[in-house]
Amino acid sequence: MAVSPIPADYPRLSPYLCVRDARAALAWYQEALGATEVMRIPAPDGTVMHGEVRIGDSVVMVGEEAPAHGAFAPGHFGGTALSLVLYVADVDAAFARALAAGAREERPPADQPFGDRMGTLLDPFGHRWHLSSRVEEVPPAEIIRRMSGG
Repeated sequence: MAVSPIPADYPRLSPYLCVRDARAALAWYQEALGATEVMRIPAPDGTVMHGEVRIGDSVVMVGEEAPAHGAFAPGHFGGTALSLVLYVADVDAAFARALAAGAREERPPADQPFGDRMGTLLDPFGHRWHLSSRVEEVPPAEIIRRMSGG
């Protein structure tokens, strides 16, 4: 039986987040972002070696920091170079839910020149999330004009 090289139930691209305390991260993504846990593979020491959650049609993979394998959580570097954009039906409600669950606000939700209402926060594990709802369809030329001050 032939196996598809790209699993049918996975998107083409999925982020893999390294965290300190993957158990807590999996729980937080469920509480704050409405994720559904798909799987959890425990390590011999009881930590989570690999976990997966679904948010809409996306899969986010989560694993415990493993320095011996070059897998570091954002705190190792003093911050994160990664940002995730999550489209939601109601950005203000989703943002408030994430803050109530322990996220730290970087920028509150506001209308952006590219047609989204977007707010930025850091989750308790150091990853940056841009929560966004599309409020206006804006052609690329208009986005450029708006963002250049024209």
